[in-house]
Order: sequence, then structure tokens, then C-alpha cells
Amino acid sequence: MTAPNEAPQQEESSTFVRPPKKKDWRVVAIRLAVIAGATVLVCLFILRPMAINGGSMMPTYSSRGFTFGFLPYFKLYDPQRQQIVILKHAGFNNFLLKRVLAFPGETVEFRNGVLYVNGRALDEPYVKYECDWNMSRREVPGGKIFVLGDNRSMPMANHMGGMIDRSRLAGVPIW
Repeated sequence: MTAPNEAPQQEESSTFVRPPKKKDWRVVAIRLAVIAGATVLVCLFILRPMAINGGSMMPTYSSRGFTFGFLPYFKLYDPQRQQIVILKHAGFNNFLLKRVLAFPGETVEFRNGVLYVNGRALDEPYVKYECDWNMSRREVPGGKIFVLGDNRSMPMANHMGGMIDRSRLAGVPIW
């Protein structure tokens, strides 16, 4: 008991507040290494950043643009007609953007700049520039697809495309 003139004593708190712990530099280095490694793996095998150089897909893609390629797309889905695809070209980091226009067993030909697939003119609203290409009827062989860019104003001889192995499909641009 306390005397009437004495103030009651305060009990000491049992809660101990620790000072903030300094982070060990090794933990920070390991976290940064894991983040960097995951980023490299994602950029190599899933979402590859790509610079667009060249005008074969103008006006759909500018000649100095940038996109990300979704690389596992063709492990999950089949290509569709008029779909824009990324093709492996020469080397590890060299890709082309093209549009899928015909599949194995189909015939393709150009008459006065109009593309015919199986004898019918293909509606191509994405082709904005004048085209005067002519190409005799050809059948797309098994294991191949027929691809071209959207800019057909350049001479056909200067355009990379045509019959390509389906195995060259690397993915699709995500924008």
C-alpha cells in the first residue's frame, strides 16, 4: 500500500523495442541476383524486347518502332490467316515481322498487286500503299506457310517473305 502522500509507482513496461536491424549486404546481393536472373530468363524466353528496323510492315508498324515479342505463343496456338508473326531470321537476335497469308496445300498468286489465295482475292485492308506485284500461281508445300509484309510499294524482289518453314515462327508482337 502506498501512503496517502506518495504517488503510485509506475510499472516498467515488459515490451522491448529493438532497434531496426541493418540488412546484411549478402541478402541484398542475393535478392538482386535473383531478380536480375528472372528478368533475363523472361526476356530471353517469354517477352523479348525488339527494335523494329525496316519498312516492310508500314504503316502497321513504323520503321523505327519498338515492341515486345511473346515467344511461346506458337507452343500454345496455331497461326491464323492475316496474323502478324515474328520470324527467326539469321542469328540469335535477328527477327522479322510479317503477316501470315496462306497455309500448306493452298495456292497463292499476285495479279496486278492483288493477292489471290485459292483463286479468291484476299481482303487486305492493312495494305495502304499501291502495289503492282505479279506472281504466278504456286502451292504452299507441307511444313511451310506464306508470309509477307504490309508495305507492298517496294519491288517484290526487295521484300523478304514468301514461303517459309513453319519452324521459323518465333512468336507474336504484343502491340
